[in-house]
Amino acid sequence: MNDRSNTIAGWVLAGGIVALATTIITGEYFKAERPEKMGYEVTGVEAEAGATAVAEKPFAFYMASGDAQKGADVFKKCTACHNADKGGANALGPNLYGVVGDEVAAGRGGFAFSDALKSKGGKWDFDKLNEWLTNPKGYAPGTKMTFAGLSKPEDRANVIAYLNTQGDHPLPLPTKPAEGAGAAAPTSGAEPAPTGANQEGAVKAGNVPVQTEANAKKQPEGNIAGDAAPATSGSAAAKKD
Repeated sequence: MNDRSNTIAGWVLAGGIVALATTIITGEYFKAERPEKMGYEVTGVEAEAGATAVAEKPFAFYMASGDAQKGADVFKKCTACHNADKGGANALGPNLYGVVGDEVAAGRGGFAFSDALKSKGGKWDFDKLNEWLTNPKGYAPGTKMTFAGLSKPEDRANVIAYLNTQGDHPLPLPTKPAEGAGAAAPTSGAEPAPTGANQEGAVKAGNVPVQTEANAKKQPEGNIAGDAAPATSGSAAAKKD
């Protein structure tokens, strides 16, 4: 009985050794090299995105149509850190009442601004706020603000228009260019349209048939006379001479 058990145990052990050896060998044989760049490359995405990208117009174009009511909705993304109430307290970020036109990184109830933002200087006009809201870390590397920014120029214009109303001295919005401004001038070398007496003469001249030599022959003698009458061949020409 013991011999039989030992035999079975031996076969089981041998089978385990064979299976382990097979796993090691096949693992080494089919070992995959680690790629230099992880992940899968999706071709065509960048080209497609570049083809549909639309260049932004100057920010004044968007700011001229800034909608404070829509901006109030956009500002809801900021309320986790800011408020724009008059006399409101600072939170994770400073209170933003009256920020448009105010000094950059100054005042705000003694809020502790980063040195990166303090170094910018100047005042928060529309263009500076646009740069800041597009990419805060790009505008002031080292800023404590963690917000990634607003990618759409319309959203930035609207939220700035809203903040502009949340202040005692709002700045005037830019004026949108008039429709049709800068219409193309007439093509160089084109003849101007006749006016006045010239136009009347041109109309009359256009209604008068051109007299040809063949038509002159068909006219009764004496019907066409004067220095302006065309000369005809034959006897008629001789008579005129």
